[in-house]
Amino acid sequence: MKPLSDIGLVGLAVMGENLILNMASKGYTVTAYNRSVDKVDSFIAGRAAGKTIRGARSIEELVASLAKPRKIMLMVKAGKAVDDFIEQLIPHLEAGDIIIDGGNTHFPDTDRRTEYLESKGLLFIGTGVSGGEEGALTGPSIMPGGSNAAWPHVKEIFQNISAKVADNSPCCDWVGDKGAGHFVKMVHNGLEYGDMQLICEAYQIMKEVLGMSTDEMHEVFAEWNQGELESYLVEITRDILGYKENGEALVEKILDTAGQKGTGKWTGVIALDLGVPLTLISEAVFARCLSSQKEERVQASKLISGPAVKFEGDKKAFVNDLRNALFASKIISYTQGYLLMREAGKEYGWNLNYGGIAMMWRGGCIIRSSFLSNIKDAFDKNPELNNLLLDDYFRKTVEAAQAGWRRVAAAAIVNGIPAPTITSALTYFDGYRTARLPANLLQAQRDYFGAHTYERTDKPRGEFFHTNWTGRGGHTSSSTYNV
Repeated sequence: MKPLSDIGLVGLAVMGENLILNMASKGYTVTAYNRSVDKVDSFIAGRAAGKTIRGARSIEELVASLAKPRKIMLMVKAGKAVDDFIEQLIPHLEAGDIIIDGGNTHFPDTDRRTEYLESKGLLFIGTGVSGGEEGALTGPSIMPGGSNAAWPHVKEIFQNISAKVADNSPCCDWVGDKGAGHFVKMVHNGLEYGDMQLICEAYQIMKEVLGMSTDEMHEVFAEWNQGELESYLVEITRDILGYKENGEALVEKILDTAGQKGTGKWTGVIALDLGVPLTLISEAVFARCLSSQKEERVQASKLISGPAVKFEGDKKAFVNDLRNALFASKIISYTQGYLLMREAGKEYGWNLNYGGIAMMWRGGCIIRSSFLSNIKDAFDKNPELNNLLLDDYFRKTVEAAQAGWRRVAAAAIVNGIPAPTITSALTYFDGYRTARLPANLLQAQRDYFGAHTYERTDKPRGEFFHTNWTGRGGHTSSSTYNV
């Protein structure tokens, strides 16, 4: 073991322990620290025994064990705990030392911490880490941002411990200044919400409309995982549907109330702030909120009636329609996610590498899937691509899928099966491809009651007009602006 460690890590929960073991397996010497020092002792005596891992029983001991510039990674609960550890570390660090926050932190906090630590001569990295327990141990997707000067000092470690794709490229690269890394991780998590909800809607339609058994659905997801829908989430859905307890599918015994930790909500809120139509991810968040109202839903189900479920078509053909609906809706979700990142890049001055982000997500993380390579190809062909639907591959794919997609959406609505993400994705697609939307009437309404003005089709863009609709309002208009 080296006399001084390459990096220190604070926080010995599941992710922290597994990241330390991952680092040690790649030849790095790591110092482990936890606020409850008994966890340090048990880790060193247990999973870390015989490996290039040393334990520290105090902040002072942790800092003293590290080679300069010191690199300390925090894997603690986002929020106050991160700030508390930063304050504990600062008195013991020197100029150029690096603090790394690897938790699910909201990106404005990373902005603030980067500026704060740089003002003290220290460097800060806020990095998204995705892949769960298995990814942390064997290779996660890592999305770092923060102080640019810190990247050369951690690049080798981060890229060595990250997941690798087919050509051995690491699923890790520098994302950008300040909170850029945590912003991209937030969008990743939002897309994860969308992917999961889409799969759940496909499952419910198969179960409720087609009357399929879990064994039949298991076979469908196994088949889907061999084609364009190949992904980690489709793979685990296949496994979940095939898992039995006492001969019965365990999934059907799980209560239908979903939890959430806030990253999907953050994605929806910032989309509203930036004026991006992130409809699918927002619906996925709301679907979880609705699921939490279990008792109220049960009561409502006894009082409010809906249509009788009836399906008379070709079940096999409809399953293929469902496959097309799922893939087309997934494309819409990622289209919207990339629109959000592009708008954020403009707003915050980040020069994001959109194709590179797709490859960071290609392995290790929860949303890893084969079609991310198509996103990279699209941005390789046109780095200034405004919308994925304008790329030939995605445009042709969605156009080819839309007939089946519409049949699925219609069947869900006719049979009273909630499919908020599939239907909202289709609505966005139809809205985006429509040259003239009814917003002309909306602007007339706004001008009628609030004198908010409007532009005209027979005048140049940028000229605003107001009409005295009632003859009583006069000709004074309000200032023209968009939030």
